[in-house]
Amino acid sequence: MNTVTIHGIQVRNGQPFGIQDTVVRESRFSLYLNGTYFTGMVASNDQLEELGAGFVTCQGISGRVDKVTVKEKEIHVNAPVTGELLREIISTGAVGVRRPFLPVTSSLTLTTDDVYRITAEIETEMWRRTGGVHCSVLFHEHELLVKASDLGRHSTVDKVVGHAVLKGVDRSRCILGCTGRQPRDMVTKAAHAGIPVVISRAASTEQGIETARKAKITLICFSRGDRFTVYTHPERVRGLAQYAEIDGRGEGEVK
Repeated sequence: MNTVTIHGIQVRNGQPFGIQDTVVRESRFSLYLNGTYFTGMVASNDQLEELGAGFVTCQGISGRVDKVTVKEKEIHVNAPVTGELLREIISTGAVGVRRPFLPVTSSLTLTTDDVYRITAEIETEMWRRTGGVHCSVLFHEHELLVKASDLGRHSTVDKVVGHAVLKGVDRSRCILGCTGRQPRDMVTKAAHAGIPVVISRAASTEQGIETARKAKITLICFSRGDRFTVYTHPERVRGLAQYAEIDGRGEGEVK
């Protein structure tokens, strides 16, 4: 990932002093689907094959990715597409696709300690150094599979999901962790990818929670320190099945 050193003036306790800060560079890419231009993307310039595969999967464009190639600033994805692709503006202001999703089916369960452990991994060296990127992680069978940093929270999810797609990993046995908010379009990504549990350090929205309820995704937000809030399908968290009646209509908090 490209970074640059920028000179700045930092003020602490009212006292200014010069610093050199590490800042992330933005890169722009064009995504082509089956040889046709589909959309432009602003992203960090690493894990680009994963980004292409994950975007197509997480937007529900295709359930299979045949090939991804990167040519300078172009990401070319070959994947079978059926049905009409209805474009929409997602929460970042970028172009996405509105596609129906199937409810996620999975026998995966996790403990409160798993939530704490996964949350602790939702960071990268780039995130720590710059504070200018989001981060996502993907766990498979409760073991860390992959991490990704990017300027946008959507792209971090695309990258880790794309890694799983390209490696043939069973996504119904995965848990997604993210630094970013979870509005409808973020939760929909997990639904299209078939991921049963999403853990975020940030908030959700009413539409995000309702989407998780319909998609049968366990949505966990505000996961910080020793606390987290379970909004939907708490039965996947061992010891919380008795709170299933709150599902999608209230919040259950473990402190």
